[in-house]
Amino acid sequence: MSPPDIVHPRSAGIDLQAEQAVSSDRLNWLRAGVLGANDGIVSTAGLVVGVAGANPDFKALLTACAAGLVAGALSMAVGEYVSVSAQRDTELAAVRSERAALDAMPGPELRELEDLLKAKGLSDATAHQAAIELTRHNALAAHAEIELGIELGRYTNPWSAAAASALAFSLGALVPALAVLLAPVSAAVPVTVAAVVLALVGTGLASASLGGAPSWRAVLRNVAGGLLAMGATYAIGRALGARL
Repeated sequence: MSPPDIVHPRSAGIDLQAEQAVSSDRLNWLRAGVLGANDGIVSTAGLVVGVAGANPDFKALLTACAAGLVAGALSMAVGEYVSVSAQRDTELAAVRSERAALDAMPGPELRELEDLLKAKGLSDATAHQAAIELTRHNALAAHAEIELGIELGRYTNPWSAAAASALAFSLGALVPALAVLLAPVSAAVPVTVAAVVLALVGTGLASASLGGAPSWRAVLRNVAGGLLAMGATYAIGRALGARL
């Protein structure tokens, strides 16, 4: 039996407008924001506590705060931009390859779509009819979503990812930065440690809520990691400060 008439993607008028974000996408963005904020808290706290251990001077602490916040935010932004750009390039290349396959081999591609639908649990007859209807509606969109897991027009955006990462890091970094700068120099370290622990409890609770994990475990990991980082950098600062 010959395959049915197929409307090719180029003649189907593919809609490349971005669709409304689904809940899973929002969850991923929230999780990335929490992780970025957590990174800003821990890395900046470790830096300023280490400097405080070596030289508890207000100007030195101010310099450490500014340098840590700016360097960390830019590093996060660049890293996220490079990573997401590579992911976007991969998505676009996969869609181009699928478009070429649909143009060159519409019959086999239809049967492939039918097999994919069967693998998802549809009966033979239902999968066959669904493959025909999806292909007639928009062959490329159907293959991209079912075969590649990509929605046309909703490719990852490296610029928004970089901006979100830098913002999340900066907001987290403000916690130790404000604590160490607003507290008396003599109490900068304990005040910073207390503020950081409270902030890490908050990010731990948030990450547990987003991931559906036990809250106490996430909080314990967060706080223990933060205390370990601050303890290590403070010890290094004290050791180096004593020798300089």
